[in-house]
Amino acid sequence: MPKDDFKPVATNRKAYHDFFIEESMEAGIMLTGTEVKSLRDGRANMKDSYALVKGEELFLIGCHISPYTHGNIMNPDPERTRKLLLHKKEIKRLLGILTQKGYTLVPLKIYFKGKHVKVELGLAKGKKLYDVRESIKEKEAKREIDRAQREREKG
Repeated sequence: MPKDDFKPVATNRKAYHDFFIEESMEAGIMLTGTEVKSLRDGRANMKDSYALVKGEELFLIGCHISPYTHGNIMNPDPERTRKLLLHKKEIKRLLGILTQKGYTLVPLKIYFKGKHVKVELGLAKGKKLYDVRESIKEKEAKREIDRAQREREKG
C-alpha cells in the first residue's frame, strides 16, 4: 500500500491493553462533511467507544469527533452514534460471534484509505485483572532484555 494511501487519524491504544484482539476487520463509516474535515485535522478520540449490532446494522457508539473549527452552528453532535458499513453477511457472522459470552467489537483505528474514512474493528474478549498484570510483566521483561542487549553491544 502506498504511503499516501493510508493516513491514520486516531488509534485506540487502550483497546490492546484491556482486550485480547482475536480478529480485525475494516468497515466504512457514514460521516457528515464537517466531520470528515475535522478528521483530516486529526481531531478524534476513540476512548471508551465500541460497536454494536442493532437489527441488521452496525453502529459506532461513544467515538468523539470534535466539531470542525471553521464549521457553522449546524455541526453535528460530537458523540453521536454513527453507522458503520459492512456487508450483511459479515454483520450476521459478527452477530453470531458476539452472542457468545465475553465478546465485543472495539474500534482500533480510524484512518483514511484514499479519500474514504475507514474504521478498523477488533473482535475482542475482555482481559481479567490478572491478564492485564501478566501483559505488563511481559512488556517489562521484553524491555529489560532489549536494554541488556543494547548495553552488551555497546560494551
